[in-house]
Amino acid sequence: MRAPKRLRLRAPLPLRTSRPFRVSLPTALAAGLALGCAQAPEASLDTGATDAAETTPNTLTDAEREAGWRLLFDGETTAGWRGYGRETFPDTGWAVIDGALVVGATATDPDVAIGGDIVTTESFTDFDLRFEFMLSDVANSGVLYRVIEEEGAAIWYNAPEYQVLDDTAYIEMGTMDMHTHLTGDNYDLHASGEKTLRGPGEWNEGRIRVQNHLVEHWLNGTKTVEYELGSPEWEALVAASKFAPYPRYGRAESGPIGLQDHGRNVWFRNIRILPLESVSLFNGEDLDGWRVHGTELWYVEDGEQGGELVCESGPDEEYGYLATEATYRDFDLTVEFMQEADGNSGVFLRSSVEGTTVSGWQAEVAPPGLFTGGIYESYGRGWLVQPDLELDAALRMGDWNTMRIRAEGDRVATWLNGTKMVDFEDEQIGAAAGSIALQIHDGGGIKVRWRNLRITNLGN
Repeated sequence: MRAPKRLRLRAPLPLRTSRPFRVSLPTALAAGLALGCAQAPEASLDTGATDAAETTPNTLTDAEREAGWRLLFDGETTAGWRGYGRETFPDTGWAVIDGALVVGATATDPDVAIGGDIVTTESFTDFDLRFEFMLSDVANSGVLYRVIEEEGAAIWYNAPEYQVLDDTAYIEMGTMDMHTHLTGDNYDLHASGEKTLRGPGEWNEGRIRVQNHLVEHWLNGTKTVEYELGSPEWEALVAASKFAPYPRYGRAESGPIGLQDHGRNVWFRNIRILPLESVSLFNGEDLDGWRVHGTELWYVEDGEQGGELVCESGPDEEYGYLATEATYRDFDLTVEFMQEADGNSGVFLRSSVEGTTVSGWQAEVAPPGLFTGGIYESYGRGWLVQPDLELDAALRMGDWNTMRIRAEGDRVATWLNGTKMVDFEDEQIGAAAGSIALQIHDGGGIKVRWRNLRITNLGN
């Protein structure tokens, strides 16, 4: 819903080419007091999109609570927040005004940050963060994650940032290159694609999802950027950016969420988070939660790190499958495997098994040169995508390997020991759901060990 007209604080364009328009304290407070009239749009937890339905700000639905969502801001107090590098919340600058956490609320000069950045008292590793923000004219702020608090270091030295900005004002000023510096960008590294930003006086919904080093930024239901922390592309961008002098930038595995004080008023509300926690598919002791298909051998042995799940050719030397009793649609799965003999196997996703006939898609596990990490459709189209042959160097035959499979909607991506093998979209895969299944190929002489099978459900 559009906020009252008095919140539109834009200055005439000539002022923007010289000095940013100043928002006085009374004007800022008046804008804050109007927040109670502007109801928050309801966010879809499936897509991040919004609709016209009104909901009470800073509350969770029963479905959200059941799914594990938590509020980071209660709409009334600053509980759960503190100043960056401090034990307490700033006593100036920030304020709670009519259900919004407002930066610059007590400033007399909007070009001066007096409160400082703030962070959550709790740290987060993998998560889906949703937040609503409303800009003032010439607003400039950001939402940071996995913050490292280092004495003498600014918050942005080490933490990636979702940029929050009055894009139009800064583009019209023309004082700097705004590429990678606009709302929804990964600040100074990745520029947004197509997006819709609502200007000063209107609410926007931002979203940051971090899972297994894969990061997504969303704005009003549209994904703006996607990047992978630690990837070769990311490393090259960091080396060529303003973060090059800071060796800890983006390296934290966990840390607080941060909100930036850059001087201008920005209103935040409906700040909520869903921790994305992986669960084990294998208890290390037996095949509880799994179902054997066929006559090949599946059993558990003790290993150096605990129980290992072993698949081995039986006397019939036929195909065999071990499938989860539970079904999964959108997920991020990591498994470790070691090909002890031959190793022709695989991990099926969104699959079903009748006898020893499988329906679904296989992330290949095979000896060198046979496209480990590729996606194969059994009893159907065959190979859908094969990794480039040079990527096969990532495979460690006779040693432990880590495979990661991410399936979300139509998109499937695989990694082998940190190397991305394939990344593609397929409508038939996108329409399916089913079990996770391990395969042993026919022909005999095969033995593969599995351990540390962990899955994160992305179907939120």
